[in-house]
Amino acid sequence: MIDPRLLRDDPERVRASLAKRGLSDEVVDRALAADVARRESIVAFEAKRGEQKQLGKLIPQAQGEEKQALLAQTKTLAGEVKAAEAAQTAAEEQWRDAIMEIPNVAADEAPAGGEDDFVVLETIGTPRDFAAEGFEPRDHVELGKILGAIDLERGAKVSGSRFYFLTGVGAELEFALVNMAMEQAREAGFTPVIAPSLVKPRAMEGTGFLGQAADDVYRIEGEDLYLVGTSEVAMAAYHSDEILDVESLPRRYAAFSPCFRKEAGSHGKDTKGIIRVHWFDKVEMFVYTTLEDADAEHQRLLQWEKDFLDKLELAYQVIDTAAGDLGLSAIRKFDCEAWIPTQGKYRELTSTSNCTDFQARRLDIRGRFEGGTRPVATLNGTLTAIPRAIVAILETHQQADGSVKVPKALQKWLGREVLEPVNPVG
Repeated sequence: MIDPRLLRDDPERVRASLAKRGLSDEVVDRALAADVARRESIVAFEAKRGEQKQLGKLIPQAQGEEKQALLAQTKTLAGEVKAAEAAQTAAEEQWRDAIMEIPNVAADEAPAGGEDDFVVLETIGTPRDFAAEGFEPRDHVELGKILGAIDLERGAKVSGSRFYFLTGVGAELEFALVNMAMEQAREAGFTPVIAPSLVKPRAMEGTGFLGQAADDVYRIEGEDLYLVGTSEVAMAAYHSDEILDVESLPRRYAAFSPCFRKEAGSHGKDTKGIIRVHWFDKVEMFVYTTLEDADAEHQRLLQWEKDFLDKLELAYQVIDTAAGDLGLSAIRKFDCEAWIPTQGKYRELTSTSNCTDFQARRLDIRGRFEGGTRPVATLNGTLTAIPRAIVAILETHQQADGSVKVPKALQKWLGREVLEPVNPVG
């Protein structure tokens, strides 16, 4: 959640951030009113508790009727204390509910607007000119059949729409991508992690995935567990309720996990292939650091993502995501979008977000600094989301005969330079 002092001292900044995201600022007034009511309820409760304590000191000294009167007064006061305590609890809940609705304050640099209002920061590489090479590129669905790499029909038969099997070189491609990602992360000082895909509600709420993103989350009926859409959730909660030594920061983790998304609101979008699916595997970078170093760490995460895409020899662009397309927790987000030849446009492959102390406040993760403890900053960044990486590799590096050249950096993990067709080319 945002710093309550920011809401109290500079509510106009919070209003401006909400407007930048395209959201109503009604919650600001509600949160401010709830904060006043909460503080007043605390004063009222403490006053009643003070009366109760003073009365308790008088009773042992009283005699006869005076004592009986004091005891009767004590009984009445006990009910008032209980009512004041209940009022304080209710006021605290109303305040917490209101402030938890407020997204992190978007960075000044983040563009205003919605999904289509991003700003292109740079373009790396040049998309292949297949017309100049004399052939029409095949999409990843056809290439997946030719290579025996992707089985969508049986995925749908077994699990339903937006599911798939990776087979043969498709499965090998996944393992190769994961190994290459983990090697890069390890060399950069990240601790490799295999993270759980099932988490408790607090982890989901703490990372902001039970707010505006709740419709896209799978819940396990009958159990207090959710399937994560990213290992960011588990890794953010990894150090919940802990105090970290500042000397140990930054703490960098590279987590592998399956990810699950309902893809709510995507009806009719990317229904063909494996670009938008209900389940996929991913290697996610997650960092705990100081607020002072968060911006610099965000740039480092972006550079690691770019390094990985460079190894895959892809043409891509980096965008500054607009405030209205940020998640609840992020103040700024950069996406790397690879060129997909058969779609004739760039599509998101990775993203990295700076969440400052928003998640840390929700999950009570603090650092031990000189002068006391205070919340740390958290950041996340995709190193590789497997299906989309496979789409980009197959379509970018395909040859006229249906084979696919393997990027040089990936060759040692795949043990070959070319993926050869195993089924007839149509």
